[in-house]
Amino acid sequence: MNENKKIVVYVDLDDTLVNFMSGVKKCPKETVARFERDENGKNQLDNIPGVFALMEPMTGAVEAFQWLAEHFDTYILSTAPWNNPSAWCDKLEWVKTHLGKAAYKRLILSHRKDLLRGDYLIDDSDRADILRFQGKHIQIGKEPFKDWTAVLDYFKSIVEH
Repeated sequence: MNENKKIVVYVDLDDTLVNFMSGVKKCPKETVARFERDENGKNQLDNIPGVFALMEPMTGAVEAFQWLAEHFDTYILSTAPWNNPSAWCDKLEWVKTHLGKAAYKRLILSHRKDLLRGDYLIDDSDRADILRFQGKHIQIGKEPFKDWTAVLDYFKSIVEH
């Protein structure tokens, strides 16, 4: 690793650091039913007010983020639903509560992840903007990065070189 330039790593929130469905499961069934599908059949669960405040961390995610933050220039890069203003605040509160000092002023909310400069983006999604990201996309949840253990093994090998 070039000692003059720290490697920049972005980490997604939804289904990467946080378990999205863990929040949905805590919502009243009537609320979930109202947001399950819109008139076009599209899932709208991310528009449930307050849902992001209820989410639990993915297994190993908090420890992994802490380790990444110690070794790299690490940021949280997430998309917040446009029609759910509480999500923007809830994501910030989640980061403060679960990631603490390591994530202080390191939350970026954007609908265009491809516009950011960096070396790595750890994200469960393969949306078009993510695939256009100029650095390396680490798609967590799929081989060879099936979980946080596999992701950390990869990044530990970078630190060792």
